[in-house]
Amino acid sequence: MGRYPGALTRSVLLCWFERIDMVLNRMNGEALLRDKLRKIEALLAGAGTPGERLAAEAALERVRARLIELSRQDPVVEMQFSLVDQWSRLLFVALCRRYGLSPFRCRRQRHTTVMVRAPRRFVEQVLWREFTDLDADLQAYLHEVTQTLIREAVHRDTGDATEIAEALPSG
Repeated sequence: MGRYPGALTRSVLLCWFERIDMVLNRMNGEALLRDKLRKIEALLAGAGTPGERLAAEAALERVRARLIELSRQDPVVEMQFSLVDQWSRLLFVALCRRYGLSPFRCRRQRHTTVMVRAPRRFVEQVLWREFTDLDADLQAYLHEVTQTLIREAVHRDTGDATEIAEALPSG
């Protein structure tokens, strides 16, 4: 074991990654890649030693290689996304880059537009699903932070405006 109780050693991580590879070889689909990436990222975040981090990074590279293999089977298409919220757009672009995709915007397109060239199945089954999950968490977090800030710094009532039956006559 590592220096910390419950820490994973490099050999345990490698065995775990081998088991994941065996499962992936038996089952098809990008959804499995998505699950595998999440687990690898959790290991990267919790890696306590350089060896653990290297093992997790190697596993991430194997998943990226599998994505390249899938792109040979499923043709690459250009997809357009409109993300009006700057935080959602930043998250989407970061997810694209994490998977080795190059998000872009054509000249004269709106700042809210993000273009991606990738296999359609990968975008639909992995990228977009992960984005919507993470974006919902991000929006909830930002909403809570905003509510707290307004409640503590501006006014304790953060409710919506009162609705009335009629507007005052203009005059």
